[in-house]
Amino acid sequence: MQRVLIIDDDETVRDVLQSFLANKGFEVTLAVDGQSGIDCIKSSSFDIILTDLIMPGINGIEILKKISTLNIKTPVLVITAFGTVQTAVEAMKLGAFEYVTKPFNLDEIMIVINKALNVSKLQKENIMLKMQLMKKYKFEGIVGDSPSMQVVYRLIEQIADTDSTVMILGDSGTGKELIAKTIHYNSSRSQGPFVPLNCAAIPRDLLESELFGHEKGAFTGAINTRIGRFELAQNGTIFLDEVGELDPSLQVKLLRVLQEREFERVGGMKTVKVDVRVLAATNRNLEKITQEGKFREDLFYRLNVIPLHLPPLRSRPEDIPLLVDHFIHEFAKKRKRNPFVFSQEAMNCLLSYQWPGNVRELENLIERLTILVRNDTIQVSDLPEKFHACLPAQQPSADPVSSISATAQKTANDIPETGVDLSSIVSNLEKDLILKALSKSGGVKSKAAQFLGLNRTTLLEKMKKMGIESTK
Repeated sequence: MQRVLIIDDDETVRDVLQSFLANKGFEVTLAVDGQSGIDCIKSSSFDIILTDLIMPGINGIEILKKISTLNIKTPVLVITAFGTVQTAVEAMKLGAFEYVTKPFNLDEIMIVINKALNVSKLQKENIMLKMQLMKKYKFEGIVGDSPSMQVVYRLIEQIADTDSTVMILGDSGTGKELIAKTIHYNSSRSQGPFVPLNCAAIPRDLLESELFGHEKGAFTGAINTRIGRFELAQNGTIFLDEVGELDPSLQVKLLRVLQEREFERVGGMKTVKVDVRVLAATNRNLEKITQEGKFREDLFYRLNVIPLHLPPLRSRPEDIPLLVDHFIHEFAKKRKRNPFVFSQEAMNCLLSYQWPGNVRELENLIERLTILVRNDTIQVSDLPEKFHACLPAQQPSADPVSSISATAQKTANDIPETGVDLSSIVSNLEKDLILKALSKSGGVKSKAAQFLGLNRTTLLEKMKKMGIESTK
């Protein structure tokens, strides 16, 4: 039940509002003057406050000032006589949500109350979302204990709460936007917006408008004035991903924004000033393409004030088990299933794989397994085939080895004077061993390959050569 506080020295007004709002399902608290209203505000919480503006002693203006001092975010609806509308406007400047004049209409009161409650709900949700984002993008959101990631953590700690421009360098999929968000949400700009833009994802003829906005009529289809990403990021951070894809004309305009903190919208004459921190990222060797004359040297040095290098996943395999565990719990929670684990052989495959898609590829793999595999333990056979070739060579199981040793010993003892066909004997032993491994694995080739210490592709080649067929 939503709670409303009514502050009014007029008993009739109090009784009318109490009866009306109680019938609408509100829990109503009454205060007969300003001081008792302030006492109620200090001792209890309310979803909305209705207060008369003109009262003896403490009036509505002073109540608003006290609410502001107490940093209370409850919406306040001011009730005023027709002749004091100017005072009501003053109340709005002090934070009142809205005012209604006496004599008022109860339905009008209800409309304004519902509007205020909806706005208050959105504000609370926005605050909660910001808190969740700040929590998510604290350092706990970055997974990895490797020495190379420790270097990244230390640098973020040093640069986060500054306004310096940062160039985040790394292969695709290494998490450059995650690092940019971590820098933003650990800075004094964390209450401001974080506005990302992938410069490679926007057509070149639209990118200028996307960055700087445009005026109505600036080009065909510009039916309204539109603000760009730089204005949206006011008092916050703009993240320019794939900044190396900017064409020369936009490089000039971006350089001006970095130097002067101002620009004009497309088709506009008015200069727009902005207070924005710029974070940029690229997976290209920007220094090299600058030397080749494909990127402005002055812009490169403006962007590259503090370079931050993200290591590829293949260079930090010790972080893979941590990332796997992180993604397993993340997707298990999202899909409402129990977390699974990897067998040692399957984990060895992940550790030996080169990960061209980096952390993003690993995240996609775990999501796929979460959806498609219902086992509690992920086996090598559950992984996509490209991972099977990464299985480290293993010693064959004891039984097949014993069988080979015994057969070989018997053959050695029985070598006739005329000699033996060694190639034929070895080929027959190999075929016999493959058939036994397939039988033991139930015909599953990936498991048979594990028994034999072979890559799956090698086993398939041998089976084809020997004419061995298997349905699995």
